[in-house]
Amino acid sequence: MSDAVRPSATGNGVRRARPEDAARCAAILNRWIDDRDWMPRVHTEAEVEAFYHDVVFARREVWVIGDPAAGFMALDREADVVTALYVAGPGRGLGRRLLNHAKAGRATLELWTFVANKGARRFYAREGFTEIRRTEGDNEEGLPDVLLRWERDR
Repeated sequence: MSDAVRPSATGNGVRRARPEDAARCAAILNRWIDDRDWMPRVHTEAEVEAFYHDVVFARREVWVIGDPAAGFMALDREADVVTALYVAGPGRGLGRRLLNHAKAGRATLELWTFVANKGARRFYAREGFTEIRRTEGDNEEGLPDVLLRWERDR
């Protein structure tokens, strides 16, 4: 969705990410990886930070909540797909606020999550996402994952 449709900041604390947010977003993801014993680390922390700076922030629509960022979401610019949604510490409603921002003005939204990420799967189910399909690990981590879809009530 274009910037002409989406405001750069919203009343819910979600704002368009700035280039200087890339390192903080990478740090949130790195901590998330390290805090899960089932999640393999396939890239160093420095590689994750470089990827966020060079790829995610260059090619995705990135939104953060807080300043400094306490959570972030990346959206594919060509499709209604969330490619990343991570928060620093659950239970504060940050993920829901980011997700509601992504839902605004869209009829559908899709995302992938790992089957082992039971907390995320419960969260997405509460937010109206349903399972579309699963893989046995068609990702660089080699972990089974699930494609989820949300559809606006018509």
